[in-house]
Amino acid sequence: MKIHFIGIGGIGLSGIARLLKSYGHIISGSDIARTTLTDKLQEEGIKVNIPHTKEAIKDQDLVIYTAVVKDDNPELLEARKRGIKTLSRREALNLIVNDKKVYSVCGAHGKSTTSAILASILQNANALIGAESKDFKSNFRASNSDILVFEADESDGSFVDSNPYCAIVTNAEPEHMEFYNYDYDLFYKHYEDFINKAKKQVLCSDDEFLAKQKGDKVSIDDISNIEYKLIDNLPKTTFKFLDETFEVYGFGEHIVLDTALAIKSALNEISIDEIKQNLKKYQGIKKRFDILQNYEDFVVIDDYGHHPTEIKATLQSAFKFANLKNINKVIAIWQPHKYSRTIDNLDSFIECFEGVDELVILPVWSAGEDKQDIDFKTLFKRYNPTFANKIKTSNKEILINDKIYKEGLIIGFGAGDITYQLRGLV
Repeated sequence: MKIHFIGIGGIGLSGIARLLKSYGHIISGSDIARTTLTDKLQEEGIKVNIPHTKEAIKDQDLVIYTAVVKDDNPELLEARKRGIKTLSRREALNLIVNDKKVYSVCGAHGKSTTSAILASILQNANALIGAESKDFKSNFRASNSDILVFEADESDGSFVDSNPYCAIVTNAEPEHMEFYNYDYDLFYKHYEDFINKAKKQVLCSDDEFLAKQKGDKVSIDDISNIEYKLIDNLPKTTFKFLDETFEVYGFGEHIVLDTALAIKSALNEISIDEIKQNLKKYQGIKKRFDILQNYEDFVVIDDYGHHPTEIKATLQSAFKFANLKNINKVIAIWQPHKYSRTIDNLDSFIECFEGVDELVILPVWSAGEDKQDIDFKTLFKRYNPTFANKIKTSNKEILINDKIYKEGLIIGFGAGDITYQLRGLV
């Protein structure tokens, strides 16, 4: 089929587009702005229009659109005018998951990491994750296997439709509550439906809600001998689980838990010896504790963390990394993501940066939301924060306002364009 994707530059929709292209479909797409991802898609043979225009709709058999596309989008209007079938990303999941043995990973935090680790362990499986794995250098991998490692999305409830054979849940902390109309019963009902649909379940029982659900459980109490090391100047963690010692890329108890969930899930398919060997192929994912510069006294890390729970956990990893490298200063750069998320979690955001030597706050990345007044200067006064419109990065230095940073560990947090600022691309 000829399939067109509106919003193809998103990490989720691009993965679906790539996977369907690997099945032999003719793929095109569009987005509002050119990015490194849209450039890669073009290099892979996918025609991408920038920006959206009705002329992109011609003789396609199907149009798939991302959740943020409005009904007045010119391509969506043109497709419907021409009688071309249109599906939301959620509705299009059937094209991908219904004939697969799906290892479906969800949770408010850690699902991309867990999905990527599991995909590295199950080397022969198809994979569709919400980040770029450094193992297979993409957010998708196609194979002849009937197994699919799939990062499911709770933000729009679509994880319930992911046809889970094995439901893997890292945690069930309330997030994206605007979708659930702030109805907590509705939110948890979605998780219950997802878990109950699966033949097998692997759940983190450190989460109070998940501890009460059926299925295999993994807890931090099941893990021992956790050690953090620098190997070839990269962060590695060793730990004991199921009477075996494992090594994984990254630092932190959250990484260990994500890995344990992946190990427990993979035991449905392969032996523990294969798991230990394949786990070594995992080298992290882009935008998750993504080390961009790594010198003796200067480190730059990009992290997608945009919720206080994620930021707090990742900062603990940063402190460990800085300590092992004998770097005595940690600078956090935060680009708040969405006014609604910032306001909903304001108290936790104020607390989560505890321990940093400096905090730099960039303007809120609105993600299309209307502007709201937030008094960051007063609310975060304990950190004496620096406010900047943007940062400028080059090799071995970062410019913030008029100050040049040439030493210390600098870690950026956010789901907006901070990732490009840290890479010196904007």
